[in-house]
Amino acid sequence: MSSYEDRLKALREELARRKLDGFVVPLTDEHMSEYVGGYAQRLAWLTGFQGSAGSAVVLPAEAAIFVDGRYTLQVREQVDGRHWSYQSVPQTSTAEWLEAHAPDGGRIGYDPWLHTRSWVSAAQKALASKGAELVAVDTNPVDAIWPDRPAPSTARLVVQPDELTGKSSAAKRADVADWLTAKKADSAVLSALDSIAWTFNVRGQDVDRTPVALAYAIVHADATADLYVAPDKIDDNVAKHLGNGVRLHPRAAFEPALKAMAGKTVAVDPERAVAAIFEALAGGGATLVETRDPVVLPKAIKNAVEIAGHKAAQARDGAALSRFLHWLSVEAPKGGLDELTASDKLQAFRAETGLLKDLSFDTISGAGPNGAVVHYRASEETNRRLEPGSLYLVDSGGQYQDGTTDVTRTVAVGEPIAEMRDRYTRVLKGHVAIARAVFPKGTRGGQLDILARQYLWAAGLDYAHGTGHGVGAYLSVHEGPQRIATFGGGDEPLQAGMILSNEPGYYKTGEYGIRIENLILTVECDIAGAEKDMLGFETLTFAPYERALIDVAMLDAGEIAWIDAYHARVREIVGPQLSGEAAGWLDRATAPLLESVTAPA
Repeated sequence: MSSYEDRLKALREELARRKLDGFVVPLTDEHMSEYVGGYAQRLAWLTGFQGSAGSAVVLPAEAAIFVDGRYTLQVREQVDGRHWSYQSVPQTSTAEWLEAHAPDGGRIGYDPWLHTRSWVSAAQKALASKGAELVAVDTNPVDAIWPDRPAPSTARLVVQPDELTGKSSAAKRADVADWLTAKKADSAVLSALDSIAWTFNVRGQDVDRTPVALAYAIVHADATADLYVAPDKIDDNVAKHLGNGVRLHPRAAFEPALKAMAGKTVAVDPERAVAAIFEALAGGGATLVETRDPVVLPKAIKNAVEIAGHKAAQARDGAALSRFLHWLSVEAPKGGLDELTASDKLQAFRAETGLLKDLSFDTISGAGPNGAVVHYRASEETNRRLEPGSLYLVDSGGQYQDGTTDVTRTVAVGEPIAEMRDRYTRVLKGHVAIARAVFPKGTRGGQLDILARQYLWAAGLDYAHGTGHGVGAYLSVHEGPQRIATFGGGDEPLQAGMILSNEPGYYKTGEYGIRIENLILTVECDIAGAEKDMLGFETLTFAPYERALIDVAMLDAGEIAWIDAYHARVREIVGPQLSGEAAGWLDRATAPLLESVTAPA
């Protein structure tokens, strides 16, 4: 089945065999993961879309693909508009589209292991207006027509030692047990892969770019737990680490275990647990307590050990990125560099640390107009050269056992035009405004978002993505619940210990993209005379900004002082890790803004 057109046709034939008039294909797995293993990449296989968020609906005579503002350009490049209509989220949703397009009295299929119960409820309500029915399938019809579908990973789990987690698995389970007692519940279901990895202090290799293992868990009020994972993924070392308080079962035993919890009161997260989990529990006679996964917030609030590990990873990663930026300053002006060569070189610098476990996501290496594609991924087909007079955007990160990094820098190749400098400086001003923010405890990320956008708004400009996302501790590079955004989240109160990204941007379609990203740690602020408990941010990422793109005349004295102080910290932290020409380049790249310096060689 060579073409995407053939695959769409085959799915329609399979749906007809099953007497279904449509089917919904989300980009997730049975754990509601953002990044998924190859076996769960159904949307990519069916449509060609390579983004990390989206869904599709297939009907007999039409089909639609749904993506948010990050993928507006990408989806049009990767998915054939002759066969798929492009739908924008949150302006519409799969449920709303089905209400308008599903055939009257039709039967629309869905996989209950790939959707939340709230989605099921919304879709059922939308279809009811058409006299149509939402039908749960026993097996996924995409899998039935996918001849070379990858098998789930068989990689073994590994122990994440207490000296890097700062808290033992037994202590974390005891905290969950106390929480359950307070909730008057017997057990809590953990289905999010990063929650399981964090709770049991294990990591895995089952999902690219995220060190987690395919598993489910049920933690009980006596602090014991049942872990459902393929037996051949557990070696003696991991079994010893888990101890007698954790009973091991095959992953396939999870659903029967849910159905056997009659008479138990079970806490389940409606945002992170799929509809099939609720159905199995309710069908088995359990009493459900719908509430947030009890480890989501503790996982987000990093302890002192996790923070120290993260800072060590950032210092190491900042040096690798600075070596790359120096290399780029030498090689890019010569011509001949392209996006793939550059991203490979950056990965090589990270690998030279000897401690890189993986990238934290596929590097976004965008030259010229490709930089305007927010979540662009270079390929042999799209690969562009870094041309004189253009901008190059590189958003990248590493997974190290002591921390997860995520950083974006935008570089001028040759001489930038005045508009590029204006836009970059507006983005930088917003970035600095977030970094310098001081706010009362209880403030939500959404309340801070305008700080990053104000200078773009003043010129009638904006960007179609959030300003900041949470980051895990050698876990997911996108971690909730905290965000800095006015849409798609951002209503979680920020707390000391939470790590977020600070990444405003600007994108001019067909020409260039700009983004500046550091990671920041939420910290308590001691302010003389303060009448409230206050919080602020400590910047964790250290690499130079692009001097050639900074219009110093647009900055005020406070912004100049902050950037100069930041660059001084870059020299202090990164400088000792560099030598030779790279060290000299760093000194020039981080010199005070009002100091006349020779352009970095």
